[in-house]
Amino acid sequence: MQHTHRYTISFITLVFLLILVFFLNVSLGSVSIPNKDIINILFGIDQNPSWHYIIMDYRLPKAFTAIIVGSGLGISGLMMQTLFRNPLAGPFVLGITSGASLGVAIVTMGSSIFGGILLGMLASKWTIVIAATLGSFLVLLLVLIVSSKVRDAMAILIIGLMFGSVSAAIVNVLSYFSSAEELQQYFFWGFGSLGNLSWNELLILFVIYLLGILLSLGTIKGLNSLLLGENYAKSLGLNIKRSRLIIIISTSLLAGTITAFAGPIAFIGLAIPHITRQVFNTSNHKILLPAVFLFGSIVMLICDSIAQLPSSEYTLPINAITSLIGAPVVIWLLVRKRKMMF
Repeated sequence: MQHTHRYTISFITLVFLLILVFFLNVSLGSVSIPNKDIINILFGIDQNPSWHYIIMDYRLPKAFTAIIVGSGLGISGLMMQTLFRNPLAGPFVLGITSGASLGVAIVTMGSSIFGGILLGMLASKWTIVIAATLGSFLVLLLVLIVSSKVRDAMAILIIGLMFGSVSAAIVNVLSYFSSAEELQQYFFWGFGSLGNLSWNELLILFVIYLLGILLSLGTIKGLNSLLLGENYAKSLGLNIKRSRLIIIISTSLLAGTITAFAGPIAFIGLAIPHITRQVFNTSNHKILLPAVFLFGSIVMLICDSIAQLPSSEYTLPINAITSLIGAPVVIWLLVRKRKMMF
């Protein structure tokens, strides 16, 4: 009962904090807009047309994208760390992110090798999204084929890392033959970005994200069982192959789609589950899953707010902020607790 009361207070606090940082994120930018006018715009009261456009068509989609990215990558990391019982696992371990990067590299840098066929495609932002999606889907397909043949989860982890290494090697070959302009385009995509999505693009991202979240909710019982080891999970009646398949598909939907639309975002998937475990002091995924959702959303909104450089026209790369802010926090938590919960 005492634990339940403490968790309830913690969740209420996190929800309140999420609302607070969401409004803070929407209020920051190169153009200073009074808070009163922001509230009026959000509630549909007519205001300055320029301010209305900035809030409704840029800052609001960006804030929702931050929530989707932070929560989706955090939950992906939580599932991977539990599935492989490895604190260093994250959404990247299956090679999904590397596959997406390879797809983008082929489109942005492939024209140097494949001729001018791809040059006309570079103008379309959707080309980058589709290329990243196809790349991550190809790696997912390979991982699923392997997972159906292999019994040991650790073998899947190693194979996923090998797929990632092969993808990185191909990207390096493409980079060697690419022009400075093509390298720059790929390099900037690698920074990650939350502010490039329209409402229509955000809707597509949200639909796939929602499917991944719903699948992750169905894995809670399996994740709790896997914490005790695969043999014990089997004795509880858990279908290991089926649970593993659902976890992999859910992670791939979340991590692959987020990477396709927002670029490769570092730190969040690896660190948010650790922060959540340390704060809530539990390994129960009924508590951890919603807590990771809230923590991931809050941290991503804070990182994006810092990246805005308030009252400046410049925006720092979101990848740099997530690593610079997040890594010291995780180190401090682990040193303070002296051991890693798992």
